[in-house]
Amino acid sequence: MSNNELDQLRSRVDEINLKLLDNINERARLVQEIGRVKEKQGTSRFDPVRERDMLNTIIDHNDGPFDNTTIEHIFKEVFKAGLDLLQDSHRKELLVSRKKKPTDTIVNVNGEEIGDGTPHFIFGPCAVESYDQVFEVARAIREKGLNLIRGGAFKPRTSPYDFQGLGMEGLKILRKAADENNLAVVSEIVNPADIEAAIEYVDIIQIGARNMQNFELLKAAGAARKPVLLKRGLSATLEEFMNAAEYIISQGNGDIILCERGIRTYERATRNTLDISAVPILKQETHLPVFVDVTHSTGRRDLLLPAAKAALAIGADGVMAEVHPDPAVALSDAAQQMNLEQFDHFFSELTRGK
Repeated sequence: MSNNELDQLRSRVDEINLKLLDNINERARLVQEIGRVKEKQGTSRFDPVRERDMLNTIIDHNDGPFDNTTIEHIFKEVFKAGLDLLQDSHRKELLVSRKKKPTDTIVNVNGEEIGDGTPHFIFGPCAVESYDQVFEVARAIREKGLNLIRGGAFKPRTSPYDFQGLGMEGLKILRKAADENNLAVVSEIVNPADIEAAIEYVDIIQIGARNMQNFELLKAAGAARKPVLLKRGLSATLEEFMNAAEYIISQGNGDIILCERGIRTYERATRNTLDISAVPILKQETHLPVFVDVTHSTGRRDLLLPAAKAALAIGADGVMAEVHPDPAVALSDAAQQMNLEQFDHFFSELTRGK
């Protein structure tokens, strides 16, 4: 074969390469348009039946020299690239995405600028049980120069026979004890209908793991114009977690704190499995501050301090943990709450050298 003939063949390959490039990009643009139509219709982006039909049609028209297995592999990669493009476009379009807002969101509550690059802390009892109980914890929090207290008034429990909380009366107790110690209140709301009444007593609306995909509650919290602490669901992917936050921000409320609280796995040594890698991923993918709840992720007092240190070391904006004056008589989650002496040691060790 002469050099001239070889050059001609190579020239044809180059032309076909460019045609393939044009066709692949044109296909990608069509896939994006299909994705926009499907999003309006509320249907899934991935249609395995449609993909199988396309592959069958392509294989039926294959006349070599590639065998059908090779052709199917090549086109599956093309299809996957199109689906990845759709997912990437979706992430870019999310209001919570760092690509949409490169700068960090800072949530200001009672002088706390959460997301400002320094560690912040939320402590308090699992459940509000009495005024004396909450006041004692609130005073311990205030003595440490902190500004936030948590406490459950509405308690969604796995068993219907477990303590469900004091409801609105619990919020009133929490508010009174917080005001007397100049603290802001973080408490979970479980029913959209309760939000309007609850915001009189709550400075940060908490949405718990079991309600992460309670979309009506998310929308109601977004409309309330109060900061929201959103916990990751027990089995939620990070993409699902971010989309839950999107429900809140789409209502005009951008004051959102994401909270990693452990996910359910096969491991039984801890209450849940703390997905510590979620922290840097969420910090990279979103502009929202990220907390770690070390109590619910571990369920063990002996692991609270190392888990909290790990959370701050990997970039969390803050730590949440539970404190009770006498955990042995607590009405919920007794085994995982710190008493006041343990709380002193925990906070001293966690902030040593800062």
